[in-house]
Amino acid sequence: MNLEPVGISQQTLVSNAEDVPAKRLLQYVAAIAATLGSLSGGLTLGWTSSAGENGIELKNLYHIEISAVEFSWISSLAAVGCAIICILIGILADIIGRKYSMLLMAVPFTIGWLLIILAKSVTMFYIGRFMTGLGTGAFSVLGPIYIAEIAENQIRGALGSYIQILTTIGIFISYVFGNIVDMRILSIISGIIPLIFVAVFVFMPETPIYYLKKGDEESARKSLTRLRGAHYNIENELQSHKNALEENSKTAVSFWAAIKSKAVLKSLVIGFGLMIFQQLSGVNVVIFYTNSIFEQVGSTLESGHSTMIVGAMQVIAASASGLIVDRAGRRILLLLSAIFMCLTTCILGVYFYLSRIKTDVSSIGWLPLVAICIFIIMFNMGFGPIPWTMMGEIFSPEVKGVAASSASLLNWILVFIVTKFFSDLSIAIGIDVTFWLFAVICLIGAFFVYILVPETKGKSLEAIQRELSSGL
Repeated sequence: MNLEPVGISQQTLVSNAEDVPAKRLLQYVAAIAATLGSLSGGLTLGWTSSAGENGIELKNLYHIEISAVEFSWISSLAAVGCAIICILIGILADIIGRKYSMLLMAVPFTIGWLLIILAKSVTMFYIGRFMTGLGTGAFSVLGPIYIAEIAENQIRGALGSYIQILTTIGIFISYVFGNIVDMRILSIISGIIPLIFVAVFVFMPETPIYYLKKGDEESARKSLTRLRGAHYNIENELQSHKNALEENSKTAVSFWAAIKSKAVLKSLVIGFGLMIFQQLSGVNVVIFYTNSIFEQVGSTLESGHSTMIVGAMQVIAASASGLIVDRAGRRILLLLSAIFMCLTTCILGVYFYLSRIKTDVSSIGWLPLVAICIFIIMFNMGFGPIPWTMMGEIFSPEVKGVAASSASLLNWILVFIVTKFFSDLSIAIGIDVTFWLFAVICLIGAFFVYILVPETKGKSLEAIQRELSSGL
């Protein structure tokens, strides 16, 4: 019998290598490490709630006279920092990398919390809140970018949901400790988290896509090998990333040229509209002023306990939303979210109205807590995470960078406007009418979703662009 050597083709070798599944442990660890920045952001957002009505807790603890107007600035200046950094952080991430940009953001976080801890004047509170806002806004942009660029397609959605989950956990921690310790201790705890982030995240890899953008293919290969495991064949994935970057480079046009297309115009209307309705729903009023709202309504539950219940509901809803959104679809969840937010803010308005006209509401003291819990749950099921998810789906590659940054900037500007002027508005027209105003905006948001927002579940990015081009 003649035995001839049997050759094994390179294609067969690659196919066999591809049978080895990628390791995912480091991807999960890196995503969690990155979202410790979101945890810090959640602590920043929830911090104001523990200050009491018009900052009474801060006044008593720091022995600093703080007017209602000054406290509204203390609450809202974090959002100003968030808005300003959105303009700059994308440029910085392309220059020094996603990893080092995120590590650098621990500096404004730390400086901000130190100023708040050691505050001797209202001005120190102003600067401290602005600095912590810089860190919060930076992570709202960098976190999704970093996770999207390190994760496999199959787990990208799950890892992306960590951002919302860690943010709500940060808010919850702020609520809990705000009722256990004084605000200086709460600020110390909040200031420690960015240091923990640095200690953990410094060991995580830079994203392979950043290296490819810089033309460093060898570093990209090492990063991808570390993320997927030494026995996984990374070459196909690496080549796919290279092809996508080359294609984007070939088809790149100016933002102003791209904006003339019907698909881009419609995506901008949808994206900006979702951000507008997300913030004008009144969600940050609930988050920033939870304690003072319960104090004003005279709930039968202690306001601190009510606040912690709200925070827990937020964490649970955020955790569940990542599982539901890819099954139920974006559009139906947005519609249900807007409808329930409309109903609950309307109920809160009715409760405040009855309180204002001196009606005995002691028998329904539980109502504000139930309404706010339902509001928080439905917000986190729909209008909380989905607008951010759709930013990566509806914008074409030619405008995604500018459009997504602009949408983030708009979002934080609206956070500032709502938190800064909520007190003024509630004084001018009454807190009951203010919540009815939020209810009307949520109702308009429901019609906006029904008429304009397409369903993107299970569709390729190309199919979404074709649908946006074809009409309603």
